[in-house]
Amino acid sequence: MHSARIGPAQRAAALARMSAPDHELDVIVVGGGVVGSGVALDAVTRGLSVGLVEARDFASGTSSRSSKLIHGGLRYLEQLNFDLVREALQERALLLQRLAPHLVRPVPFLFPLTHHIWERPYVGAGLTLYDSLGFSTGLSRGVPGHRHLSRRRALRLAPALRRSSLTGAVQYWDAQVDDARHVTTMLRTAAAYGAHVVSRTKVVSFLREGERVTGVRVRDLETGAEFDIRARQVVNATGVWTDEIQEMVGGRGQIHVRASKGVHLVVPRDRIHSLTGIILRTEKSVLFVIPWGRHWIVGTTDTQWSLDKAHPAASRQDIDYVLDHVNAVLSVPLTRDDVEGVYAGLRPLLAGESEETSKLSREHVVTHPVPGLVMIAGGKYTTYRLMAKDAVDAVAHGLDQRVPPSCTDRIPLVGAEGYQALWNSRHRLARSSGLHVARIEHLLQRYGSLIDEVLALIERDPSLARPLTGADDYLRAEIVYAATHEGARHLNDALTRRTRISIETFHRGTAVAQEAAELMAGPLGWDAEQVKREVEYYAKRVEAERASQEQDTDQEADAIRLGAPEIVPVGEPETI
Repeated sequence: MHSARIGPAQRAAALARMSAPDHELDVIVVGGGVVGSGVALDAVTRGLSVGLVEARDFASGTSSRSSKLIHGGLRYLEQLNFDLVREALQERALLLQRLAPHLVRPVPFLFPLTHHIWERPYVGAGLTLYDSLGFSTGLSRGVPGHRHLSRRRALRLAPALRRSSLTGAVQYWDAQVDDARHVTTMLRTAAAYGAHVVSRTKVVSFLREGERVTGVRVRDLETGAEFDIRARQVVNATGVWTDEIQEMVGGRGQIHVRASKGVHLVVPRDRIHSLTGIILRTEKSVLFVIPWGRHWIVGTTDTQWSLDKAHPAASRQDIDYVLDHVNAVLSVPLTRDDVEGVYAGLRPLLAGESEETSKLSREHVVTHPVPGLVMIAGGKYTTYRLMAKDAVDAVAHGLDQRVPPSCTDRIPLVGAEGYQALWNSRHRLARSSGLHVARIEHLLQRYGSLIDEVLALIERDPSLARPLTGADDYLRAEIVYAATHEGARHLNDALTRRTRISIETFHRGTAVAQEAAELMAGPLGWDAEQVKREVEYYAKRVEAERASQEQDTDQEADAIRLGAPEIVPVGEPETI
């Protein structure tokens, strides 16, 4: 296996290899979210030569802005979509127990009951079915079964709930993941098996021989250089950008994707007194209160979005909607002053007959609109591996060679192998590294058995063992590691996706921006001017997001958010 690093040197080598005039890949994947990453991993572990290009940062779209749950989707049971729920729960078991035990962990939820007599048996029957669908071939569910609670026992678990807001409750278990970290880890796994993965590289056109697609022309957004990447099959996995890619290739659109905006709030853990997550029904969907380290994630909304797809904006209306719904059951209501972070993401829903985005399909579709091009869209985060498998099956059909079947259900992500043994040895690791055991636990749950690479950085430079000033959940080493090993190219990548400082602090990352940029400068070769530029651009982004969240409508919020410029390519003059 190759190195699992996707740092600056690996990026340069990948670009050089993919663009070599005499080189043709079996597959080039367009899109570095969870589905594209899954496709790259599936294809490379079937023995195919693979490249992946992403126009922005890895997971910078939908795949870093989800509810961060690995779950079957209780509401799909009510829609009688048993197959989707079963598939998702089997994937949950695989991720928890085999593929990514260092990244995916069980999380409990309390389902408050509000009606006497009929509701408990109704919800109980649904959760019994949910639990039973969760048994996967050769694997247990990986989480405890549900249990019924009286009102008194429910309030003991969640004292934050108003007594009058429930008659009793049912507690069940699902799982959660840091979505962006999971995507990055999957890309590193694909790279370890030989895939070339590159961010900040935008597809500007398709290469054609007659009607056949034979590759892509890409622009390196860091330098402005353009070059061709030839491939026998191209896979488009761009989520909400699917329709735009279809227009670029000129084929008649076989897939239509409608974007649905989901807004989440992050609040400190002490604002809601509860030992468990909470799930609430709303008139349109469900609202989750999800434990997240020293915080809660509260969301989500479900509204149609037709404005800027790169930076969907949360309006005051969105924030008030979430606060109003959660406050309906809390004894001490949340206010806007309690909100540390806000993030908005877009779900790529397959457009259908329904006008309401909450009723559009979460199932996926794979098409072959023109020879040489495979498109995949729809689906939900939890079922990314099955989506990837179906896409690579379509690729295999387009290649005139025998391609082995998918094996990703048996391929642990990097960091998974040996994780449990290291977790059991965490006190010894703490003693040998000089770090507190709580720090070791934090690192293990982010890097798994790759913790050795982070500790090696600290051994070489003991100052990296210090926490960041203003975001002390994270060590300075983690910012350096993001640049050297995890493909972070800019300050925003490190503070928003490699760590979650941008949503886990009231200052939204601005208080650590200078320190973090200086840490990234060495590995990325930045001079003092570039450090200054990175900090300024980050501050402008945060300022624009804060201002957009004070606007009443989507249109006003979007206009304000677009006022923050993108980080300019390194080494190019500023053009604002």
